[in-house]
Amino acid sequence: MGNAKSGALSKEVLEDLKTSTRYSEEELCRWYESFQRQCPDGRISRAEFEKIYGTFFPNSDPQGYARHVFRSFDTNDDGTLDFREYIIALHLTSSGKTHLKLEWAFSLFDVDRNGEVSKSEVLEIITAIFKMIPAEEQKLLPEDENNPQKRADKLWAYFNKGENGAHPKHPGIAPKTNPKKTPKNLPKLTQKTSQKIPNP
Repeated sequence: MGNAKSGALSKEVLEDLKTSTRYSEEELCRWYESFQRQCPDGRISRAEFEKIYGTFFPNSDPQGYARHVFRSFDTNDDGTLDFREYIIALHLTSSGKTHLKLEWAFSLFDVDRNGEVSKSEVLEIITAIFKMIPAEEQKLLPEDENNPQKRADKLWAYFNKGENGAHPKHPGIAPKTNPKKTPKNLPKLTQKTSQKIPNP
């Protein structure tokens, strides 16, 4: 985080961002000045983020998806995005390495943040995505993925998972379950806290 009072970017954050992104010191300082102009208190709230996100999808309902994207970016779970989270998100989505993009995608689908993804979580994210697709475009989708349930089923099948997370060819092999939670079924991805930041 930068120093909000002086308007300067702290050396610690600057060095961290130079190491973990492809941006130069000059670029980061320019990004920070712009960020400070738009967010004088140095943070973007979820409501502000959803409003900004909505401008990119004026003819649809992106609020649900924006909420999930914000959650995946808000790595310290404080209800806001600071400059560091914002920049790593930009880097990750525009030029980040594939494995980091996959880690972000995992964090997006891991709605309850328990380190695993269930079919119900996949359906929740796919449903939010579908709300951003105009109805006329949805009609053009292939028959086997023209609604959220079909798309979620197709994605789930791609990972070779049964309804309860068991491998279809080995139904006796199922993941550990927690009676208080839906069984989680996708392979875990290890995420370093410093890399778990996403994209606006």
